[in-house]
Amino acid sequence: MSSPKVEQKRTICNRDCPDACSIVATIEDGKVVQLQGDKDHPVTDGFLCHRTSRFLEIQYDPSRVTTPLMKREGKFEPVTWEVALDFIADRMLQIRDESGPAAIMHYRSGGSMGMMKFVTNYFFEQFGPVTVKSGNVCSGAGDEAQLTDFGDKDSHDFFDLLHSKTIVIWGKNVYVSSVHLLPVLKEAKKRGARMILIDPVYHKTATLCEHHFQPRPGGDIAFALGVARLLFENGRCDPTAEAYCEHLEEFRAMAYSRTLKQWAQMAGVGVQQIETLAEYYGDGPSAILVGWGLQRKTYGSSTIRVLDGLGAISGNLGVAGGGVCFSSKWLGNFNMDFLQGAKGAPRTIAEPLLGPGILQAADPPVRMVWVTGANPVTMLPESLTVKRALESRELTVVVDAFLTDTARCADVVLPTTTLLEDDDLLGSYGHHWIAESQPVVPPPPLVKTDYEIVQALAPRVGLGEKFSEDVDTWKKRILERVSPGGASLENVRQGPVRDPLSRDVLFADRQFPTETGKANLVRKVCAEPPVPTLKRPLFLMAFSTEKAQASQWLPGTQQGPATAVVHPDAAAGFVDGDKARIESEIAELTVLLKFDSRQRKDVILMEKGGWLSAGRCANVLVPAQATDAGGCAVYYDTPVRLLPA
Repeated sequence: MSSPKVEQKRTICNRDCPDACSIVATIEDGKVVQLQGDKDHPVTDGFLCHRTSRFLEIQYDPSRVTTPLMKREGKFEPVTWEVALDFIADRMLQIRDESGPAAIMHYRSGGSMGMMKFVTNYFFEQFGPVTVKSGNVCSGAGDEAQLTDFGDKDSHDFFDLLHSKTIVIWGKNVYVSSVHLLPVLKEAKKRGARMILIDPVYHKTATLCEHHFQPRPGGDIAFALGVARLLFENGRCDPTAEAYCEHLEEFRAMAYSRTLKQWAQMAGVGVQQIETLAEYYGDGPSAILVGWGLQRKTYGSSTIRVLDGLGAISGNLGVAGGGVCFSSKWLGNFNMDFLQGAKGAPRTIAEPLLGPGILQAADPPVRMVWVTGANPVTMLPESLTVKRALESRELTVVVDAFLTDTARCADVVLPTTTLLEDDDLLGSYGHHWIAESQPVVPPPPLVKTDYEIVQALAPRVGLGEKFSEDVDTWKKRILERVSPGGASLENVRQGPVRDPLSRDVLFADRQFPTETGKANLVRKVCAEPPVPTLKRPLFLMAFSTEKAQASQWLPGTQQGPATAVVHPDAAAGFVDGDKARIESEIAELTVLLKFDSRQRKDVILMEKGGWLSAGRCANVLVPAQATDAGGCAVYYDTPVRLLPA
C-alpha cells in the first residue's frame, strides 16, 4: 500500500478581517487536512485566529452548495450551468430592454475581500451601468471622517506601535477583531508603553490595559472633547498646531463650550477618568487605535472626526508612535481605473437602507438583484425588510457556497469557491502587505469562481470579448501602480510583499492632501449621547465574535436561542439562564440571558451574524438608518427592553 501524497501550499485568507492572514495548507491525497499560519509572513507570524484555524469544518461541510440551483414552486432544484445562465441572461436582457439597466441592482459586500471581485462590478457596469449601493455599512462613517479631515485614509505601519509611549484602544476588542496586533501590543507594553481601553463594553482587551474606562453608549464625543479641553488648558497641545491645522480656534471653542464636569456627565464617566486619559495621551508619542464599531452610531463620523482632532492638536500626527489609526489603505494603491463605481451608476441605494431602498425604488423599480460576496439578510439592519425586498423581485440571483439566509431568498443560486479554492489578489485594511490567493485544492467540479461566473455569462449578454482575459492578466492590471516598486505579480507570487507605496508614518511632513494642505478639524458636532427611553432602557449591541467570521458559522452552531449578555441589575425579574424576549420598535427576538456584572447597566450584548432562519439574528431588531456621513449603518443606537419569553 502506497503512502499518501502529502504537500504544503500557501494562500491567503480572503474573508472580511483586517489581518488577511497568510495560510499554509497541508494536503493529503487532494484533501486539505491542516491549516497553519505562515511563519514567513511578518503579520501572520505563524498563527491563525480561531475562526480560520477551524475553517476546514466549513470547507468540507456536506451542506455546501456544489451545483447551480433554481427555485421551482418554492423549492430549489439542481440544474446545469447552461440552464441557469441562459435563464439569467434572457431575463437580464429583457429587463434592460423594457425598463433600462437601472432596474437591475448589483449588490456586493465583503464576503471576500479579493480584488478580482471588483471585476464582477465591472461586468455590471459594462452591462448597464446598473443600480449599485452607496456608502459602506461597515466602515463608511470612519472612512468619510478621515478623508474629510486628512484628505487620505490610511494607517501607520503595523509595527509603528512599538514607538508609542501611550496607546489608546478606543472601541476595539483586539482579541476578536485584530488578533495579530496582540504580539505587537504585548511587545510595546514590555517596552514601557501604557495602554488604555475606552469602551462601554467589558471584554478581554481590558486585561491588556492599565485602565478601562466605560463611557455610556455614544458618550465618546463628550469624553474626547473633555480630553481636548484639558490639553488646551494645560498647555499640552502642539505649539505649532496652527501651522498645519485648519479651524484650530473653532475646535478649541468647541472643547471649551462645556466645563470638564459637564463633559464627564455627558460621557457617563468621572472627571478623574478624563484627567487620566488627558495626562497619558498628552505624554506622547501617543497612538489611537480606532475600533470599527465606534462609528456605527448615529454620529459615528463625527466621533471619528473628534478623535482625529485630538491627534492633530496634541502633535501626534506625523510622528512615529502616533497617529489616529482607523483603517489601512487596502484598496487605494491598487489600480482600479477600469471602474467608475457609484459615481457612474444611474442610481444608488444606501447600503444600510438596502431593504427599504429596494422596496421604495421607482421609475424604474428594481426588478432584479444580483448578490455577490454578501449575506445582507443576516448582516444588514432591518433583516425582515431585506428578506422581503429580495423575495419580491422578479429575479434574485445569489452567488454563494451555502444556502445562507440571503440565498434562501433567491430564484437562482450559483455555487462559488471558498478561500482555499480562490484565485485572487488581497490587500488588507489592517496592515500593508499584498498577497496572492492561489487555490490549494481545486473546487468541486461544478463550482466556479466569481470571475468564471461572469466570464460564462458575458457572451450570453454580448460582453464576451471584454471578459476573455485570464485571471493573471487582470492581476497584472490591478498591480500596475505597485509593480514598479517591487510588488509585481511575479514578486507577489513568491510570497507576501509590503505595499511599496505605503508609508511607515503618515503625514510626516505635516502636509495633507486637503484643499488647504492642512488637517481639516471638525468645527461642530452633536455631543449629546442617545438616551434610552423609560419603555426601552437598554441599547442593543451585537459585536464580532471569535466563533464566526460575520455570518460564516461552524456547522451546528446556529441552534437554539442566541445568548444575550446583560448586567443583572438591568434584568429585574429574570435569573441567569432565563429565556427572554428582546423587543425593539420594529421586532422582537427570543434569547437566553447571561448575566455579567462587569457590563454597564444600559446595554445588552449579542454576537453579530446570527442567522435569521435559526431565530438568532440581532439585526432583525435594528431599524435601517444611516450615519451622519459616509453611509455606515447605525447598529448600536437601538433601544430595546426585556420581556418574559
